[in-house]
This record gives sequence, C-alpha cells and structure tokens, in this order.
Amino acid sequence: MEAIEAIYKRRSVKHYDRNFVIPAEDERELLEAMIQAPTSFNIQHWRFCLLKTPELRRKIRIEFGGGQAQITDASLLVLFAADMKAWAKEPERYWSNAPEELGDLVVGAIGPFHEGRERFQRDEAQRSIGMAMQTLMIAARGLGYESCPMIGFDLDKVSELVKLPADYVIGPMVAIGKGTKDPWPKPGQLRLEEVVATDSF
Repeated sequence: MEAIEAIYKRRSVKHYDRNFVIPAEDERELLEAMIQAPTSFNIQHWRFCLLKTPELRRKIRIEFGGGQAQITDASLLVLFAADMKAWAKEPERYWSNAPEELGDLVVGAIGPFHEGRERFQRDEAQRSIGMAMQTLMIAARGLGYESCPMIGFDLDKVSELVKLPADYVIGPMVAIGKGTKDPWPKPGQLRLEEVVATDSF
C-alpha cells in the first residue's frame, strides 16, 4: 500500500481478533519502521515497552484501562515513553556515522541546547513520541493491520507496573492487530481552509 493511501485508510479500530498473532517478521518490520521516526538532534530518545504477558495486559485492561478490549485482544500492544535525559547520555553515539566535522559540531550543541530546560525536554519527548506513534500506525496500515492509539489508562499505575525509569516520561499506548469490526465512518473532518493559514493566523 502506498504511503498516502495508508494515511487515509488508517483508523482507530477497537475490535481485534484475539487469536491472531502477528508473524515475528512483520512485528520486526513494524518496529524497525517505527524507529525511523525523526527526533531533534537525532537523539532517538523514544523508548518502547512491548506489553506481551497476558496477565499484565488483563490487569491493565481491568484495573487501569477502563475495560478497553483492544488492550488484551490486539496482537501487539506498545507502550510509548521517552528518555528525557538521552541528550546527556553518550550523545556522540547518535552521530557515529556522520562525517567527523559535522558530528563534532552537532554533538557539541546538544548539551547547551537541552541543559536546564526541563520543560522543553519533556515537551520534546512527547513530540518525538507522537511522531513515532504515527510512523508505527502508518506502517501497520501499510502491512494490512489495524491500529488504535490510547491515552485512556492510568498513567501513574501503568508506569509503576512497567517500572518506568525516573528519567523517562510515559506516553500513550498503541494496539495493533487484525480488526474484526469496521470502524465508524469518519465522524467529521474540518475543511483545510479552517485549519491552514498563510504567513499569520
């Protein structure tokens, strides 16, 4: 499926075949595509937790996820997070394949750009999470799978369950699998003219 077609056909599907298992090679392809998402300074600070244990998924669904069926029924459930301090953790590795002069220049700028800007670090982490999520969902649609992004869960409780490191910020989850029920038609799309301005708002 072409990228533009996948964008238009991606929908948030809630009902999945609980017996369907995404083949390992497809799962790997999805995850490899996901980490092609861009990040500022190429620090690649998104982190992903694949929630696979059935008991863990049931606990999240029943106790912390409002009973959402896709939490247990989808083949793949990915919890998105980001390391807000990745910029300070051996940043030269993010530019190891770049020409030395360019790598030195960019790596030298990473620290001054991030240091002391905690709010920016958190905002940037969430921006990067969003780009990785969309990349994963478009890749899933391209391979013929459905997906559903989710924020309807107790962030604090799930953070405890997965032992989220102190430097990390938690983001949404994305369920991926074989849909069993067509989504509703799109409920309403704003016209381009309502959301796009030129030069000023």
